[in-house]
Amino acid sequence: MTGFGAQVIAGLILGLILGLVARGMDSGAADGEASWLTGLLSGVGSAYVSLLKVMVPPLVFAAVVTSVAKLREVANAARLAVSTLVWFAITAFFSVLAGIAVALIMQPGVGSTVDASNAADPSRVGSWLGFIQSVIPSNILGLSGSYSENSGVNLSFNVLQILVISIAIGVAALKAGKSAEPFLKFTESFLKIIQIVLWWIIRLAPIGSAALIGNAVATYGWSALGSLGKFVLAIYVGLAIVMFVIYPVVLKLNGIPVLGFFKRVWPVTSLGFVTRSSMGVMPVTQRVTEQSLGVPSAYASFAIPLGATSKMDGCAAVYPAVAAIFVAQFYGIDLSIMDYVLIMIVSVLGSAATAGTTGATVMLTLTLSTLGLPLAGVGLLLAIEPIIDMGRTATNVTGQALVPAIVAKREGILDQDVWDAAEKGGAAIEMATVSEKETEPAEVRS
Repeated sequence: MTGFGAQVIAGLILGLILGLVARGMDSGAADGEASWLTGLLSGVGSAYVSLLKVMVPPLVFAAVVTSVAKLREVANAARLAVSTLVWFAITAFFSVLAGIAVALIMQPGVGSTVDASNAADPSRVGSWLGFIQSVIPSNILGLSGSYSENSGVNLSFNVLQILVISIAIGVAALKAGKSAEPFLKFTESFLKIIQIVLWWIIRLAPIGSAALIGNAVATYGWSALGSLGKFVLAIYVGLAIVMFVIYPVVLKLNGIPVLGFFKRVWPVTSLGFVTRSSMGVMPVTQRVTEQSLGVPSAYASFAIPLGATSKMDGCAAVYPAVAAIFVAQFYGIDLSIMDYVLIMIVSVLGSAATAGTTGATVMLTLTLSTLGLPLAGVGLLLAIEPIIDMGRTATNVTGQALVPAIVAKREGILDQDVWDAAEKGGAAIEMATVSEKETEPAEVRS
């Protein structure tokens, strides 16, 4: 692997070394405070994630409005949308099966020495009503705010709401006809500008990766595992089965080279691992999907934002399956065949219910409440949340790139020239010069 992918790997290795050094400096501090190196790694990593996240709203809006305008020339747009949702469900189904199988074989909750006093009800609970409410835009920008005495006013965005708003505006622009052409031209021009700025940020990924993985090593180390080591191992075994068994089988069955896919999607997987944020990685996912995998922009602009909010094989399939069985085993509750069926149903359909309040913990509460298991069991797992969240997010974002590639391949719209060019360029998302050809969304053929 050469180019950008190699730089990201180098950043991860450097970050690991810096993290170990920082951890040594922290342990030697007399006052117990974090060293200057840990503070630096934390600050640089947080700044990089913030840079990525700030590009999500304008990217989604411009890309979706532009793609809706281009989709008027596509005869199979509806079929693309349905196929995307179907493949979301298929991969989620086999992912939750892997999670259930691993939990039944490894039995992470049997003989666990985790302190029962850590059990506590979660602050957020997933619900279908919450999903419906989250889809309805509360304002034209899809923004929401919160206030706390420590951090003051915090603003956040809901990608599903931005997606709904963007689709509505795009369709309205089509209905407006010629009078909307200046707006569509502006939006397309704005998208090209956003792509250039985004590339500048993506080029900082090796530095961001080094800081993020270094901070993770310095902050968490292995001490947090404690009595939950067996549970963490079960989670990562389940995630590995999804990543290196289920995904390769799906790729092979659809005629996509397995090694070629993983080599191209490596920047997405690695950034997902260190950032722990599907939203933060979404701009990179979309760029890689379009410029390395060959998925047309008009389709990727719909599939990637949707996947970033509702395609979570790690957080919404493997994790709730293993965690629910862990809670049942810990409390000595026997699960029936119907309970396992419910786990599968909730995992396949339930990730949508957490889209407005993203988080694996929220998804777990939805699963536990459906099964009638104690919600207080969520508190048992909070200590190792950051450690397992890294693997979960890496799996999430990889799946978010996988499905659009599969659908595009099956529909005959995967751009083989883009795929071949990425092969020659080391599967990196390279852009030596920005030209009209490089920034213009690929045409979707019917």
